[in-house]
Amino acid sequence: MNNEATYTTGLMWFRRDLRLADNAALAQALARCERLHCLFVFDREILDPLPRADRRVEFILASLQALDQDLRAGSGVAGAGLIVCHALAADAVEETVKSLGVQAVFANHDDEPLALARDADVQARLRRQGVAWHSCKDHVVFERRELLTATGQPYRVFTPYKNAWLKRVTAQHLKPFASEACTARLAPRPPNRQTLPSLQQLGFLPSNLTQLKVTPGSAGAQALLADFLTRIEHYQETRDFPALKGPSYLSVHLRFGTISIRALARAAHPLAKSGNEGASVWLSELIWRDFYAQILSNFPHVVQGAFKPEYDRIEWEEGERAQTRFAAWCQARTGYPLVDAAMVQLNRTGYMHNRLRMVVASFLVKDLGLDWRWGERYFAEQLIDFDLSANNGGWQWASSSGCDAQPYFRIFNPTSQSEKFDAQGKFIRRYLPQLAELPNKLLHAPWKATPMQLTMAGVELGKNYPRPIVEHDAARARTLLRYGAIRSAPAHSSDAPD
Repeated sequence: MNNEATYTTGLMWFRRDLRLADNAALAQALARCERLHCLFVFDREILDPLPRADRRVEFILASLQALDQDLRAGSGVAGAGLIVCHALAADAVEETVKSLGVQAVFANHDDEPLALARDADVQARLRRQGVAWHSCKDHVVFERRELLTATGQPYRVFTPYKNAWLKRVTAQHLKPFASEACTARLAPRPPNRQTLPSLQQLGFLPSNLTQLKVTPGSAGAQALLADFLTRIEHYQETRDFPALKGPSYLSVHLRFGTISIRALARAAHPLAKSGNEGASVWLSELIWRDFYAQILSNFPHVVQGAFKPEYDRIEWEEGERAQTRFAAWCQARTGYPLVDAAMVQLNRTGYMHNRLRMVVASFLVKDLGLDWRWGERYFAEQLIDFDLSANNGGWQWASSSGCDAQPYFRIFNPTSQSEKFDAQGKFIRRYLPQLAELPNKLLHAPWKATPMQLTMAGVELGKNYPRPIVEHDAARARTLLRYGAIRSAPAHSSDAPD
């Protein structure tokens, strides 16, 4: 970097990278600027449509408070810290650049379509002012077109992508960026921007985040990682059982960048190479994240429709009955206990176990016959760890319309999934206490209980717990016909992805 231009005053624009440590853009900005301001924008384009109590806004605000403390403590500069705005992002960046005499803006890449459009707007405004723009890869290990097939095309199938990822990755790819160095170059905040806004000043109300076991900020992420590394060896054995402490629970921290993907891969990769099966399986999950990110970057049509466009010809259920069934799915009233317990978990906590995400998605699409995009949107509203590429990829996988998706004829049976992955009913009983007194063999399918058994358990089907809204075997038959119709139809040349 010694040969690169040096700027008197720069601006680091934090977005989905809310940490001081191992931050690619921040490291570059500190190295290239004599004085650096730090900015975060609560973008009104994103925030205004949200419900007034949103766990994600609360998580971001708490993480910003932690980041602000880290910046001030690390710099030793009186008055250093974050400048936080609540405005349209492009307007806020432009105004901040003008008012502070900034010569260059630094940020990490964000390849979501709306973010790309926003950044293009910002760059056009900066060019008109003669201000430089520098952006870096930070959110993934490999991005965009870094990994290509032998024919120079983006990967569409996960396993070859994973093999290429593992073959390509080196210690240099996972090396932390020295973003904690040179923090003495941080500039004091302007006198009128000394205080971070409150939740109320942003127009939001408290959610139940403080009652949940979610600790925002880098310290929260580091604590979760340290805990997970004590049990990573058993990850492959525990990860599919929602009643067990199997996952890392780091997804929300990855989403908002309170820990770097490199830190997680650095922890998992050597363990995996040494034969630790749990670490190997978890590393595969991190690679799936990279895979879906490069799918979004190279095939942006997935945001609007199916990765395989012929699947957009599927005739989904519509009308009042479809809307009623969708409402029952959202409100945990399907009559299938594992599906309903998972939806209660989502609605109550903003989190859902990964195995259950597959189960409820399959149920929506292949039992209820509803458009996968309905579920994708609902998850986007509810998940605290919502990430566009992963959410879209997961829903397209479940609906068989995506890259490397499950075959259309693979249809999860919600009862057998329940019996297999929550055999003792611990998860179901936690979130559906009205079923707690049913014996295990009936808990997964209460409609099979006799009237006496239901009475003894205090269960009244249709009153304190619904009857099944569909019959699985009949729904499965309809799904096979629905998918078979589009697969047997002649393909059109215009259906090929770009």
